Formats: sequence, C-alpha cells, structure tokens
Amino acid sequence: MARAAIDIPADYREGVRLARDREQQRLARFVLDQMLENWDIATAERRPMCADTGLPRYYVKLGNEAVVEGGLVALERALRRATADATASVPLRPNRVHPLTREDHNNNVGYHAPEVTYSVEPGGDWLDVTTVHKGGLFGTDWRMLFPGDGIPGIKRFFVDTLIESGKRGLACQPAIVGVGIGGAKDTCMRLGKEAACLRTVGSRNPDPSAASLEDELTALGNHIGLGAMGFAGTSMVVATHVELAHTHTGGMPVGIHQFCLSSRRATARLFPSGTVEFRVDPEWFTDYYRRQGIE
Repeated sequence: MARAAIDIPADYREGVRLARDREQQRLARFVLDQMLENWDIATAERRPMCADTGLPRYYVKLGNEAVVEGGLVALERALRRATADATASVPLRPNRVHPLTREDHNNNVGYHAPEVTYSVEPGGDWLDVTTVHKGGLFGTDWRMLFPGDGIPGIKRFFVDTLIESGKRGLACQPAIVGVGIGGAKDTCMRLGKEAACLRTVGSRNPDPSAASLEDELTALGNHIGLGAMGFAGTSMVVATHVELAHTHTGGMPVGIHQFCLSSRRATARLFPSGTVEFRVDPEWFTDYYRRQGIE
C-alpha cells in the first residue's frame, strides 16, 4: 500500500518524461516538469505523492495450485486489515464514506470497501496481490454504441470524453486511458478500468485490430489541443490500452477510464515459502485471462 501511494511505477514515469520532452506548450510542459519533481520528492521523503490518495482496491491473481491458509475469507480479512493499517501509517486520506449518511470510519473500510477482484492462472502455487489507488469520481464514461457506429464511433466517443473531462477539470491528465469494448455494460466498464490500471505503458494488445486502435486513439488524444491538467498542449494521453470482450450481435458497449496522473499501483507475488517478490508488471492480462474459444 505504501509503495502504491508513494512510488510511481517506472513505466509511467518514463511515459510522462517522453510526453514532457515532446510538449511545446509552456504551461503544459511546466505541469509535467512539476509532476516529475514531485514524484522524486515523494520517494525521497516517503510521503504520498498526492493529497487525494484515491480509493484503495485490490486485484488478486491466484495460481491454480495455490493454497491459502484459512481460505479466501482469511485473505480478504487480511486485506481489509491492511487497508485500515495503511490508512493510519502511510498515511492515506480516509476517502470512503457511507453514501447516504456520509459517515466516515476513517480507515477506508466499509460496505464493499475495499473491492477485491480475482482472476486465476493455470499452474503455479503463488499468489499475486496488486493494490491500486484510483479515484472513484470522474474521468470515466460509458456509451452503448451500435455495430453501425463502428470504429469511427469509438473514436468519436473517445475524443468527446477527453475533451469533456479536460475542459471541466473532471480528470487529472496526462493519463493512461483504458478502453473496454464489448461484453455487457458491466464487462466493458470492468475491462476499461483494468486496462487503465493493470497494464504497463508500452504494452500492446496481442489482437492486431485492438493494437492498431490503441495507436490511433493515443494519437487522437494528443492532437485535440489539450495537454496536462487541461492546459493547451499535446500531452493528454500517455498510453491507450484497449481490451475486448465478445458481445451481443446487436450492440457495442464501450467503457472509458482515465487513470489519473498519479497512476498508483504496486504488485507483490507471495510464494508458499513465505518469500515476497515485488513486481513492476501486474501481469494481469495473460493469454489465459484473454482466452477465447474452447480449450
């Protein structure tokens, strides 16, 4: 939890550095310079790099042979305890409140909080725990498109979303943008968030049509005239990650998530021996996770 809040992943740092080098607009370039400097200070002083530490959540990948003492109930109880402890010790801002009464337990724990999402992987006796600290308010949208809208419709929705969030301050750019296409409404939203939060900058979808769309959307996002934090520029998108799900023949649901300029994630792989390996890449989107057809 401390690593996620404090140490910005190297792949995202490099993506922002490259965006800064390309940026010609003075104010947008100044913002990018300050971001890079702020991250260095946060790491040196071991303090969260942003006052808004988002909504802590977990992604757990289990090797198929993994055995957890006490089962997944014990794991979830440990994650809830870790969230409360980290809120006090890191510290994290206690952002989680009751949606109706606005009561705050001051520990980021409550109804369905923190969220825990699972996936499995053939073989392996290890357990991957990835924590992501992502805002839960803005920078996200979805639209039910139709087959006739095609790829041009996806591009139009993508640009509309970036312009709207950039003009109104509804997202903190530059961002990794995750685009989930297909499935049902909940599927495309889930895939879009995972694509934004769990893929590293520089990765590409193995599906050629998705990979090509990733490149086109990134180029579009950086040529609409908005840059870092909504200032004029060409540095709105660090990377676009597209993920697909087979969908109903009559529709094409699309979910878009912008992972803010903090891009806070950290992954630990736990082995039966008790050793822990901290990993840069969550490796969430494996061939098995994206599987299609009958095995």
